Amino acid sequence: MADTEGVAPDATLPVPEPQAAPPAQPRLLLRFSPPVLLGVGLVLAAATSSLVGMDGTEWTAAGILAAAALALQLWWDRAARSRPGPGPAGALYYALRSVLAFGLAWINPFCAFYAAVGCFDTERLVPRRWVPLGLLATAATIAGAQIGGLPPDDTASWVFYGMLVAVNTGIFLTVQQDTEKEEDRARERVETIRELEHANIALERALVENAALHDQLMLQAREAGIADERRRLAAEIHDTVAQDLTGVITQLQVVTDTQEQGPARVHAERALHLARHSLGEARRAVANLAPVALAEDDLPEALKKTVVRWSERTGVQAEFALTGSDEPLHEEVQGTLLRIAAEALSNTARHAEATRVGVTLSYMGEEVVLDVRDDGRGFDPSALPERDTASGFGLKGMRARAERLAGELTVESEPGLGTAVSARVPSVPYGR
Repeated sequence: MADTEGVAPDATLPVPEPQAAPPAQPRLLLRFSPPVLLGVGLVLAAATSSLVGMDGTEWTAAGILAAAALALQLWWDRAARSRPGPGPAGALYYALRSVLAFGLAWINPFCAFYAAVGCFDTERLVPRRWVPLGLLATAATIAGAQIGGLPPDDTASWVFYGMLVAVNTGIFLTVQQDTEKEEDRARERVETIRELEHANIALERALVENAALHDQLMLQAREAGIADERRRLAAEIHDTVAQDLTGVITQLQVVTDTQEQGPARVHAERALHLARHSLGEARRAVANLAPVALAEDDLPEALKKTVVRWSERTGVQAEFALTGSDEPLHEEVQGTLLRIAAEALSNTARHAEATRVGVTLSYMGEEVVLDVRDDGRGFDPSALPERDTASGFGLKGMRARAERLAGELTVESEPGLGTAVSARVPSVPYGR
């Protein structure tokens, strides 16, 4: 296979033209056969002149015909350069040569060698529809030599002569048809080679384009991976560090506003705990590990502790409920549901002004459902902007987390009637 490295995808690659099929007989043979066979016939005629009984007049006629044949050949050698292939000029040359060959064979049968060249070049000189007629003329001359000379002596000789003409014509036509078939097969091979060469060029171009496309896809995949990692880190920081820092700020504000030592210490300890928790979450986000809450507890216990800590921090009554059979889930499923719960609770604390919150985890066979409900002031989901201008990771971030696991997130809310957030994800067992 050709090396395509470094070739531009739209480069135009030259298509080599296949060589034309070689002729059935060499051109030199076709060019020099007439004069050579004429010479052979004249030599044999001279050697057998006493047997045939040639007189001076016949020798003169034979010489004139031979000279005419040579002159005809010289004319055709020049004319063939500008008139290649079958045509009127070639048909005229073939007819005149056949007449001269017939005349020489009439004088001496051995001169029929000159007529035999017509068996080789008929289809190259005469148009296809006249080929049988040209072969018939050649067969008539050769058949005359085969019976011992022209004209036949009696009726039986004429009958035998006619039979030889028919047999020779049939043989010549059969050979000519076989030659045409072979040439057709040669042309088909040339066309097949041409198509294969074009197919190879197209394949090389496709390989070049595929290589360029592969490089482009690799670059896009790398950029997509970088962007996805940035989104993951941003979401992790928002759902963990940012929320914990918000809690730290809230607790410190309470400490600042509280004059009593006891409550201030409690809020300061909560702030310290949140700060340590935020540091752990930041480290785990960078390492792409599970949330800190899942390091020692399973999902139900981690959710329960998250709800309790959130209730203590915000002062809002919150309850956690578990339904269905508790099954070990994949770390990614557990982490996603815990992050969604934390984000939903954070949104409730910031926007809902709720007095009661309920968090329910339901194992439903092939799915796990997390519901977070509050009795806050609610909102119109259709009136929300496409992006949370405050952080960009509110409902949209929760929905993206659920969809990353082939799940879905739905929000039901009305002004004054509270809000219900439901995340539904596949129940992927632990270790799969």
